[in-house]
Amino acid sequence: MRFKKNILLLLVMLFLNFNLLILPTYSIELDETTRTVQLDGSGKISILTPEQVKRGKRLFNKSCAICHNGGITKTNPNVGLDIETLSLATPPRDNILSLIDYMKSPTSYDGAILIAELHPSIKSADIFPIMRNLTDDDLFAIAAHILIQPKVVGEKWGGGKIYY
Repeated sequence: MRFKKNILLLLVMLFLNFNLLILPTYSIELDETTRTVQLDGSGKISILTPEQVKRGKRLFNKSCAICHNGGITKTNPNVGLDIETLSLATPPRDNILSLIDYMKSPTSYDGAILIAELHPSIKSADIFPIMRNLTDDDLFAIAAHILIQPKVVGEKWGGGKIYY
């Protein structure tokens, strides 16, 4: 009898730990300032809805995080997804529309070489099937996720081996 109680207690503890550690947790909603990002290079802004933020995170994790987990670039640790690095690219990639442009037709950091055959993009969806079904709204949400992460996780986003 005591053995059955211990097994039952163990199963209950495992179930609770699974729910706490494995299943997705829902954090508090981000404030409007955190959800505000640059729309384009002219200074226009976009305030994301909580749904766009959640969708962007989900899509980024599904489509991009294999190479860009934590905002790093596994294939080139010198180029992260932090705002400073994105702003120094040619053309600057520190706003929604420029990131969407990159996800449609990626170029090297200096902007000189088209790298669609090396980097997943809409243009190379035949090589990278994960990109096939992404809409412009999906790309918007992914770009927004990239731009709000420095506000959410701070210097860890794009911080490289120091943090990840």
